[in-house]
This record gives sequence, structure tokens and C-alpha cells, in this order.
Amino acid sequence: MSQSTFIEVKQEWQGAWSVPGFRSKMIIGVILVLATLSCFPIFFQWIEHRPGTPLADPILRWLPARNVSVPLFILIWSLSLLTLVRAIQTPRILLVFLWSYFLLSLLRMLTIYLLPLEPPANLIGLVDPLSNFFYGPKFITKDLFPSGHTSTMFLLFLCLNGKKDRRIALVVTFAVAFLLLVQHVHYTVDILGGFLYGWFAWWVMVHSIAKE
Repeated sequence: MSQSTFIEVKQEWQGAWSVPGFRSKMIIGVILVLATLSCFPIFFQWIEHRPGTPLADPILRWLPARNVSVPLFILIWSLSLLTLVRAIQTPRILLVFLWSYFLLSLLRMLTIYLLPLEPPANLIGLVDPLSNFFYGPKFITKDLFPSGHTSTMFLLFLCLNGKKDRRIALVVTFAVAFLLLVQHVHYTVDILGGFLYGWFAWWVMVHSIAKE
């Protein structure tokens, strides 16, 4: 980062932080997200031991299962890194993401609790040590509807501002969604639900807590 860019970023944050409403929302948002992430291992380890219902999915029956963990890992964390950089440059992006991700996580946990599912047949475990860190010691296969990866990637797309960034994010989101099906990590309905949940969480927050 050049000195001029650093100065611009510093001024952006100083200006945003000087607004009491922004400052309080940012602090509370960070606390809520950290608290939610700390609950993930307990919740997802519990649902992994709970019986569920398998779904018939004609798309997965047609689509041969392949291990695409490496491209998935690269796509997911490349987009996450891009969004982190933009969030550092633009405080509002971080604020919107924090509160939207908090709501998204609550909605996902509620839906997963109410709709226990068995994982798709021929599921290949997704090797993602960064994501799996938040889920606990046992590999999770029943984090199904809606897809966490899809909903989060779509949320990142919605939070970004620049046209080029959003185009990249949208392509990555659809690529991740497709590769999740290739690896049989999710049912098709999980992927579609991920787009809906990601949009809903973002829409609620930009029209409420993150509204300027």
C-alpha cells in the first residue's frame, strides 16, 4: 500500500469512526459475529450426530461426483481476500458485511435446526482447513440448507461496490455454487437457498442497521 493510499484509508476510517452511530454499530457488529462464530462448533457438531432426511436430487444423479476442493478453496478465499481489502479501504463495506453475516448465520442455524437433512449420496469431503476450523474437530456433512459457502459468496458480491469487483465476485459465486454440486457437498435446493438467504440478509441490513 502506497503512502498516499494509506493516508486516504486512514482518513476514511477517521471520518467514519468520528460518527457515534457508525462506531457503536461497528463495535456491536464485531462482537456479535465473534460470538456467533464461537457457537458454530457446538451447533454444527450437534447437528452432525442428528438423523435427517435424504432428498432426491435429479441434478446430482446426473452429475458425477469429483473432488474439486483445491479450486473451491482458491476461489472462496481469493474472493474473501478481495472483499477484506475493499473493506479496509471502505468502512461501510465492513459494516454491512458484519451485520448481514450475523443475520445470515442466525437464519441458517434456525433453518438447519428446523430442517434436518442427510447429506447427498457420493458426497466428497470438502478440504478447506480455514472454513473447517470454525466447525469443530469432526468434519461436518449436514450443514446443508441453505449452503453456507454459496450464501456467503453471494453476500460478498452484494457488499462490494465497484463494477469490476462485483463482476469478479458474481463469476466466483456461480463457480463456487457449481463446484459444490460437482463435489456433491450440497443438494441443488441448498445452493438456490443460499442465493436467497444471502440476498435477504443483505437487504434487511442495508435497509435497517447499516442504513446511513
